Amino acid sequence: MSMVQTRRRFLAGLSMAGTVGLVRPPPALAAEGALETTTVRISRIEAICLAPQYAGEELLRAEGFTEIHYVEVSPMDIPQAIGRGEVDFSTTLAVDLIHAIDDGAPIVGLAGVHVGCSPSRVSAASPS
Repeated sequence: MSMVQTRRRFLAGLSMAGTVGLVRPPPALAAEGALETTTVRISRIEAICLAPQYAGEELLRAEGFTEIHYVEVSPMDIPQAIGRGEVDFSTTLAVDLIHAIDDGAPIVGLAGVHVGCSPSRVSAASPS
């Protein structure tokens, strides 16, 4: 294939380069406004496998949370604490959530996670 530069190719390339400068993508608009709630309460359990809950504090602050509280809760009482509104988020065994939901606790299971201790852990939150 011949790579001879002609005036026509040169002008076509020049006009394309100029057009690219004029055609800009629309500015990205924020998907969401300011948070309605800036306080979050997370259960605190002395276990190294739950370290991501504590390491995520800076990420929560970057999202707009200004008050992040860690609440001391017994691992067995996490679902009940969430149901009573004492804790907003936690990581606990799925079976504990199931029992609490069966007992009438207003709990929402958000996602399954593997935090290192047990593959059957889920994140839970109080519905609000």
